[in-house]
Formats: sequence, structure tokens, C-alpha cells
Amino acid sequence: MFMLRNVGKLIFGDTSKESMIELPQGQLYLVRPLSPKGYSELIFKDAAARIRRTGQEYQYQLVVQRAYEEGEEELLDDENGEDADVAALASERDEKTFLLDEGLHFRSEIREGGEKVLAWRDLSGDAGDLYEFVCDNSIDSAQVQAFEITAIQCQYERKHRKGYQTATEEELAQFTFDEQPIPSASPTHSPETLSPVTAMPSNTFRSTANSAVKREPGIKVDREETPTKSSRATRRSLPMKRVVRKEETPEKEEPPTPAPAVATHPVAKSILAKERAELHLFDFTSGSFVIQDSTTIATVSEVGKWEYWLQITGDDKDWLGQAIIADINPVFNFDYLSFIFNAYTPDGQAYSWLLRFKDTEKLVNFQEGVMQALWEQLNEVRWNKNKEDDRDYVLQAFQDLTMEDADAQEEEEEEEEYEDAEDVDDGQRSEHYDSDEEDDDVVTRNTDGQINSQLAVGYKHDRSFVVRGSKIGVFKHTPNNALEFSTNISKVQTPGGKIFSPKKVMLHAEDTNMILQSDHDPNSLYRMDLEYGKIVDEWKVHDDIPVNTFAPEKKFSQMTGEQTFLGLSHNALYRIDPRLAGSKLVDSELKQYAGKNDFSAAATTEKGYIAVASNKGDIRMFDRLGINAKTHIPALGEPIIGLDVSADGRWVLATCRTYLLLIDALQKEGKNEGKLGFEKSFAKDSKPQPRRLGLTPSHVAQFQHETGSALSFTPARFNTGEGVDETSIITATGPFIVTWTMNKILRGSKDPYSIKRYSEEVKADNFRYGSDKNLIVALPNEIQ
Repeated sequence: MFMLRNVGKLIFGDTSKESMIELPQGQLYLVRPLSPKGYSELIFKDAAARIRRTGQEYQYQLVVQRAYEEGEEELLDDENGEDADVAALASERDEKTFLLDEGLHFRSEIREGGEKVLAWRDLSGDAGDLYEFVCDNSIDSAQVQAFEITAIQCQYERKHRKGYQTATEEELAQFTFDEQPIPSASPTHSPETLSPVTAMPSNTFRSTANSAVKREPGIKVDREETPTKSSRATRRSLPMKRVVRKEETPEKEEPPTPAPAVATHPVAKSILAKERAELHLFDFTSGSFVIQDSTTIATVSEVGKWEYWLQITGDDKDWLGQAIIADINPVFNFDYLSFIFNAYTPDGQAYSWLLRFKDTEKLVNFQEGVMQALWEQLNEVRWNKNKEDDRDYVLQAFQDLTMEDADAQEEEEEEEEYEDAEDVDDGQRSEHYDSDEEDDDVVTRNTDGQINSQLAVGYKHDRSFVVRGSKIGVFKHTPNNALEFSTNISKVQTPGGKIFSPKKVMLHAEDTNMILQSDHDPNSLYRMDLEYGKIVDEWKVHDDIPVNTFAPEKKFSQMTGEQTFLGLSHNALYRIDPRLAGSKLVDSELKQYAGKNDFSAAATTEKGYIAVASNKGDIRMFDRLGINAKTHIPALGEPIIGLDVSADGRWVLATCRTYLLLIDALQKEGKNEGKLGFEKSFAKDSKPQPRRLGLTPSHVAQFQHETGSALSFTPARFNTGEGVDETSIITATGPFIVTWTMNKILRGSKDPYSIKRYSEEVKADNFRYGSDKNLIVALPNEIQ
């Protein structure tokens, strides 16, 4: 069975010093087992190891960088002053760099007790001297395995001056070094981690079928071939060696993930697409796609009213049957003629599959069939009734697109900024919100029957507010980017004394007020005076028009004394003015639609332009209230549950359950060139280019494999601040925080996001105001 090797985060591109893979926490030692200078020296107590590119092709560096404790770096900088020579020495003090060459004899080892160590020769030292990176307990074996595979492939490229993709297993095995066991550093234990957060490489489970799978002519795959025990051992022994004592029995190799049982196929009423393709299945153990059948027939068919089916069969075996729904997370890559998707067993287990087609024409035909089925299933409208340019818009959104060339000078700078954005955890903050709560209360379990549900981040003052049932916790942002419990509002109740749990909250009027909504009264809103911590006003908006959601008048209105804000019902958009007598809805600025548009979210720009999204999945852009939209962006199918807009109105960010949608609102041609879609309508033949931001299907499968829950994003947000460019996007699903980097998205990087896993499900998340690094995360019973 031919295996497509995975390299973790290894992304071969044209960035000169891009970090390709990282082990975020460990200790660096210099071990001298034969030297009279001393056995072991601790170089960095806290450090991160990474592999990065250099400015030369096929040359890579192993870098170990010191991590500072809070305030330590600033203290050392003050001591060193601004002298250039001192700064150079400081740089040497903070980072150790090694050219990845076979002379290093780079290798790894798992010791008794599970300690994971990387080691390489000190070429400038005495015979036997080694550098050892002792991984923190939070680093798992798969991460170390992926790191060594990356190092092996980099060494191959340096020696042979060509890409590793054409290398055989035997050629790569020349860069694995089975020497004596790595001598233990002192102390032998890795530092204890206090943070509940474990970093996860953004592409630990990424498919390398899209990089290594361009198979050389002449390689034949026999689908009946079964890998022998020895061949599996050779394949899996490349990355890791485990020290096993003589009396121990070596661990048995885990076989590749088997294909699940095939669901019964419904009878097809009509065929939408039918093509031959090569079939691969994602292996959870190795983190790679493994070929299952070199010749299959993939068929998309209609099987019922708005029901569609994907069926894959081989010459002598039925491989797969899956209903076509949004959860299949389809991704089409035309560079590698591949289609990656998820399929599910009846008990909810997710498997990631890959189809590779012979040529572009076959992939295009199959893509049109899949997207027609998915769009009709979601919208219950025939595909051919959609306008041709709307159909093209939908198809483009599910391709890997480069939206615009990113500035090359900003690229490296952005990488460095991201690498520095490590979470600093000063301890867990419990959310009991009792009137006698103390700062040192760190109970982190649910004892009051409630969990955290919403987060509001202050713009004007460094405060964050967390909703927990009918209580609101108030947290202060400290200078070292931590959160400190300040106080709590123990009872959220109406002026009449009725306690309720807020459905939605929004800070208002220079962060002195909070607007709240109760589930029990959709026609009213409440104003809480945060200085007193109590609701002081009830606003009746309208007797007949409910408030389904609301948004600020302008993006930074909460920084000002602005009193008005926007309200939405299912089919109306309007302004709310609390100063009005009686109903607070401004009749002259009401835009009501006859049909049910099912509006679900709204966002505004710095100038007050308005974006409105719906549960149908479409988006409207307005330059002001009370008129028709300037631009209408068609639906991809899924309901939009969250919306954000960049301050300048250039970018619109929509959140659906299984993906995000990033839209460039700037017109680049025609009579309205240079105008935004908020200001002037796009020409009929010039729709804004969409970018669907989704996780790789293999990541989705891995998440569901680990958590048992389906993908479900929280509303995504840009980092924000007056005069601050939007450089990052944050969202969460289950216990995973996902951060997209705008610069990577714009240049078409295959890996534009990173993932960090938390100890529990993330209930709400946002950036701290004015920062693209500091995150505020609400877990069920903690704030971080």
C-alpha cells in the first residue's frame, strides 16, 4: 500500500525565514558526557524549538529560542542599553541556530517514563558533546515525530539539492541515526507547565497529498497489496526511536486507520456527476493520507427531495456512501487535482477522504456536481435557477484562491509577531461571581449550575465582562496582559425586579453602560449602569417589530457618547434612539422587507457603513439606513451566525457553522474602481471575490475523533482598534481556538491558520482592544 507521507507543518514555499514547525516549550541543555568541563549545562530554562527556512534554496535552520518570564526581557534590555554590539550579544544570548545538515546526527528518543528528547551534535565542541532539547510534558509524541520527519526531509533537500517529494523511504532513512541512547541531561525532568493550554501545530494533521502526491510516472499501486510488518516498521521507524529496556516488550505497531463500514446506498433518481478517481483515507495514527484504491468511480446523485448522495466504488469493492451535507467540508485543490472531504459513520465518527482526478476537466465536472448537490440541499432551490455569476461565486468560494499579493516586507514581520504571541497564564480565574468572591478564589469547576456564555471586551476602559447565567463578572486587564478579577454583578434583573439571564449584551456610551436583552421579551432592551451594577432603564423598541439582534452605530461608537445604535428583526433594519419618548425605533430610518429575509447578524464600519447577514447565507451592504442595499452577496447555503467588518470597510467576515467567509468589498475595475461595495454597487459581471476559510478536512476529522463533537465555530472577529490594521481573525470550535493570519490568507498560503487547544470547550473569545496578540477566552468556568 503506497503511503503519502505527512510532514506536519512543513510548507515549502518562497518565504525566506518562515517557521515551518515548532515545539513550543522545553529546555535546552549542552551535555558533555566525556568532557572535564562538566557533565551538563542548562542553556535555556524555557525555550521553543523550531525549523525555519533560510534565504537560500534547500537550506534550513534548527533554531532554539529562549522564552522570557514576564518582565525579564525588558529588565535585561534596560541593563544592556542601546549599544549595537551589546544588542548583537543579546541576540546570541536569546537564540541558538544550527544549519540542518546530516553532520548534526539529529535524532529523537522517548525515554522510560515518557520523556521526549531531541539531540544533535555540538560540532564546535569536544568529541561526544551534544545539545539536547528536553520537551515539556505538554508536547505529545506526534508533535515530536512530525518535527523529526521535517528535519529528515530538510537534510535530504540540503544534500541532494532537490525536493524531498521524490525521495524513497530508503533514501530518507539515511538521515535517521541509530546511535547509542541519548545521555540524560541534568535535571532529567522537564519543567512543569501551569497553563491548561497546549499548543497544537497548525498542520499536524494536514494532508500532504497536496504536496507529495504528485507521483512520478511509473509508480504503480496495487490496491490488493497489504503492507508487511517489516514495511510498516520501516515507514514508521523513520521519525521516532524509543529506548526499551531488555526486560520490556517493544510496543506493537499500530496498523493504519481502517476504512469504516459502508452505508447502504439509496436508489439514485438522477446522476449529477460521475468520474474516475484515486481514493485515499486519512490515517489518524501517522497523520497522513494512505491510498486505498487506485481506480474508483465517484458518483454524485439525487436520491430524494433535496437529498443527495456521494458514492465511491472500486472494481471489486464498495468503498463509501455519504449524504451530501455541509458537514462534509468539501475542499477542491486544482493545483493537485484533488477533492478532500469528510464522511461520517452512523455513530458520528468522522473520516477524512481524498479523491485525486486524472485531469482538470474531470475535477471541474465533479466539483460542479458536488456544489450543485450541496447548494440545492441547503437552499432547496434548483441550481440552474441561480444566476450564472452567482453559481461561479459559489464555485470559487470552495477553491484554494490567492486573493491579492501580500506585501513581502510585511510577511516576515507578521511571522515574527505571531511567534511572539504566546499565551501568558498567571493562573486560572474562576467564575463564581458570588458577592463575597475573593481574588485568590481559583475553584474552576461548576458548583452554581451555570456556565460562562458571553464575553464583552471594553474599548474605552481595560475591562472585560463575562455573562454567567444571571450574573456578570468584571475583569481588569493588567499591564502584563493578564486578567484580574475586579468585581461581580450578582443579579441581573429588570427595573420591576424580575431576574433574567441576558441573551445578548453590548457595551455602550464609553463603556459606562451595557445594553442587554432578555429571551422573554423580544420587543424590549435594558440599560445597565455599570458604575452602579444595576439595570436602570427598560426601552420599549416597538410593539410589532422585535429586536432579534443589535449592533453599534459605528464600529468604535462604544468609545464615544453616541446614544443611537442599530436593531434588526427577521425582515427589518432600523435605528434605535433611547432618547425618544415611547417607542425607541426611529420610523424615518426603518427599512422593512416584504419577504422573510431572516436577518441574523449585523456589523458596522468606522464610517457607519452597515453589513447585514441572514440565516439564508446572503449578505447586504448599505451606506446608510432607510434605503436599498448597494451590494447583495449571494448565499453559499449555510446560515450566517456572526458578522464583522474591518474598520475601513475593505473586508467583510461572516461566520457559518463549519466555515468562515472573507469578502473583499473593494472594487478593482469599472467605473466604480476604488469604491467599496458599501458606497457603490458592483457591476453585474464583477462580483466581489469570496474566500472560504475552513479547516482542512483532516483537521475536522481529527477534532471530531478527539472530542466526539461536530465542528461549530463561534462568531469570528478581526483584531480591532482605532488606527490598527486588521491582521488576524479569531474563532473557536469545541476546545480549539483557531487564529487565521490575514497576510497568509491574502498570499494564498496553504496553511493560513494556527490551532491552540484549551482544557475545555471555548464558550466565547475575542482579541483585547488594540492588540492582535492578546486573546481573552471564556471557558465554561474559567477566564483566560
